[in-house]
Amino acid sequence: MTQDKKLWGGRFAEATDGLVELFNASVGFDQRLAEQDIRGSLAHVAMLGQVGILTADEVAQITDGLNAVLADIRAGNFEWRLDREDVHMNVEAALRDRIGPVAGKLHTARSRNDQVAVDFRLFTKEAALDLAEKTRALRAVMLAEAGKYLESEVILPGYTHLQVAQPILLSHWFMAYVAMLERDEGRFRDAAERMDESPLGSSALAGTPWPVDRHATASALGFARPTANSLDGVGSRDFALEFLSACAILSAHLSRLSEELILYSTFEFGFITLPDSHTTGSSIMPQKKNPDVSELARGKAGRVFGNLMGLLTVVKGTPLAYNKDLQEDKEGVFDSYDTLSIVLRLYAEMMPKTVWHADVTRAAAARGYSTATDVADFLARQGVPFREAHEVVGGLVGVASRSGRQLWDLTDAELRAAHPLLNAEVAQSLTVEESVRGRASFGGTAPHRVREAIEQARTRLNS
Repeated sequence: MTQDKKLWGGRFAEATDGLVELFNASVGFDQRLAEQDIRGSLAHVAMLGQVGILTADEVAQITDGLNAVLADIRAGNFEWRLDREDVHMNVEAALRDRIGPVAGKLHTARSRNDQVAVDFRLFTKEAALDLAEKTRALRAVMLAEAGKYLESEVILPGYTHLQVAQPILLSHWFMAYVAMLERDEGRFRDAAERMDESPLGSSALAGTPWPVDRHATASALGFARPTANSLDGVGSRDFALEFLSACAILSAHLSRLSEELILYSTFEFGFITLPDSHTTGSSIMPQKKNPDVSELARGKAGRVFGNLMGLLTVVKGTPLAYNKDLQEDKEGVFDSYDTLSIVLRLYAEMMPKTVWHADVTRAAAARGYSTATDVADFLARQGVPFREAHEVVGGLVGVASRSGRQLWDLTDAELRAAHPLLNAEVAQSLTVEESVRGRASFGGTAPHRVREAIEQARTRLNS
C-alpha cells in the first residue's frame, strides 16, 4: 500500500510522522459510521445540485460513485487505510479513485467538522430509538410476567436493607421494574427528540458563504430541523452525553435486577431456578450453575458508567468549536449501545424461562416477623397511638425472637400481657396473605391494586 497525498496536505512540506499518523487516526472505530457518512454526503451533493453550486452531471457522477463505494463497504470489499485517517477521508479518497477529480467538488461548502457531527448525530439518534424499542420489548416481557403470577397471587418477601420487611406480591415486584423500564424508554425517546437537529451546513464553525439549503439537507437526512448555531452545531456533544446518561441509568436498573436474580438463585434463597440456556457451569465443581448473564449485566454497568464519565471529562475542558479531543466521543457511545443491546435481548429471553418457587417465596415472606407492622396497624385501628403500638409490637418481636418463634406462635397470655387488645386469634389471623390484601393504597401491593397497575401499564404500552 502506498501513501497518497493527504486531502488536507496543501500547506505541509513534510510527511506526517508515522507514530503521529497512528495516534491521530480514528478509522479503526469510526468506519462504523460509513453508512451515515455516505448518507450525509448524498444529501449534501443533492442539495449542491438543487441550489446550482454543482451541475446535474457532477451530481450524478458523485452520487453514482458514492453508491458504488457504499456497495463495496457493504460487500466487505472496501480497503480501510490508516494513512487516510478516518471514515470521511477514506470514503472521499475512494470516491476520487473511482471517479477522478470531480470527487473533490463533494466537499464544497462542507467541513469535516460538520460532516462528523452529522454522522455521529445520525448514529446516536438511531441508537437511542433502537434502545428505546429494545427497552420496550423487555418492559412488555416483565409486564406479561406480572400478569402471569397475579392469577395465583404468588407472594414474595419485600426487603429493606436486605432484611425481610413486608410481604408483597411477586407481580408487584415485576411491576416495579416495568415502571423503571418505562422511564428508561422515555429517556431514550426524549434524547432522540432533542438531538433531532442537523449540523450539516455549519461548515468548520462559522457557516459558509455558499448558498446552501440547510433545511433541505436536514429533511433529506430525516432530521426535524437544522441546528440553530454553527458553533454549537460542530462543537457540542451533549446529545451523546444525554444518550450515555440514559444508558447509564438503564444499566443501573438492569444491574439492580441482576443483583436480585443472583441472590434469589442461590441455594440459601432458593426463590428461582434460572434456565440452563442462560447459565453456565464450573470447570471444577460439577454441581455449579452460575448466573453468568446476570453477573455480566451487573459488571458491564461499570463500563457503561465509565463511558459517560469519560465523555464528560473530555468535553468539560474543550473550547468552542471543534477540537480533536472530540474524536474520543464515539467509542464509548458504540460500546454502551452494543452492551445494552445484548443485555436487553438476553433478559427478554431469560425472564419468561425463569422458574419461581412459590412455596419457597411464601415461606420466606412469612419469616422475619414480616407481619409485625400489621399487628401495630391493628392496634392503631383500635385507637392506640401508632407510636405506642409500634413499641408494643417491638417488644413482642423481642420475646418471639429470643425463643425462636414467630408472632403467631406466641401464647394468648404473652400477647395479652403485651396489650389487652391482643390475643392468639388476632395474631394468627394476620397472615402474609391478609397483609398483602390489606395494602390497598394506590400503587400498593394489594391484588386489585396490582391488577389496576397492570391494566394501566398495558394501555400505555399499547398506545
